[in-house]
Amino acid sequence: MTDEAKILIVDDDEEIRGLIALYLQNHGFRVLMAEEGSQILELLLREKPDLMILDIVLPDTDGVQLCRRIREHSDIPILFLSCKREADDIIVGLDTGGDDYMTKPFDPLVLVARVKANLRRRTASPQQSKEKAALLRFGEVEANLHNYEVRVGGEPVDLFAKERQLLFFLLKHPNQVFSAAQLHDQVWGWDSFSDERTVMVHISNLRRKLERDPSAPRHIRTVRGFGYQFFWEGKP
Repeated sequence: MTDEAKILIVDDDEEIRGLIALYLQNHGFRVLMAEEGSQILELLLREKPDLMILDIVLPDTDGVQLCRRIREHSDIPILFLSCKREADDIIVGLDTGGDDYMTKPFDPLVLVARVKANLRRRTASPQQSKEKAALLRFGEVEANLHNYEVRVGGEPVDLFAKERQLLFFLLKHPNQVFSAAQLHDQVWGWDSFSDERTVMVHISNLRRKLERDPSAPRHIRTVRGFGYQFFWEGKP
């Protein structure tokens, strides 16, 4: 992904929008701006931006709820920018489908760095991969390495981008145990500004979506004291 990427800034504060736009444009990005959530879905469809910077507190909607709606139609990288600083707020934002989270006040140069980091991971993500088509089967769980579709019991499973990337990494290494730090580095990257709690949230989400009994997972297991694995007794 080059610096000519198009970035959508969604914030109701005109000064903040202008400041972000100035720094992004100085680094070669093209910029779109919106101050209300009602404009977003139309902008995404019409302009096809490469990444979105999304405030959580908007005049006409909640950014987290808006992110949920966006994820029904798009896997665009979403970087939350919010005055909400509590750990629970950050986890909810990432759990909803956000790719990164930054709090206000912020350093514009750090924001630009995060934009670049998320675009780099986007370029290298499984969705852009040209791997040879293959179907992995683990009992009821099926994963297509060509179109990255996941099915359980023949029914498609709706996964957010990072959930899908985490699952496919585990599926490619069945029975191998990875620490939360290793999984974070593989999926979010060493230069991500999230932390290992993000891995725990996404593991929990995968269990809820894939396992018959999330409280006693058959496949996505915790190996106490070491990390996580996708457990499988046979051959994929």
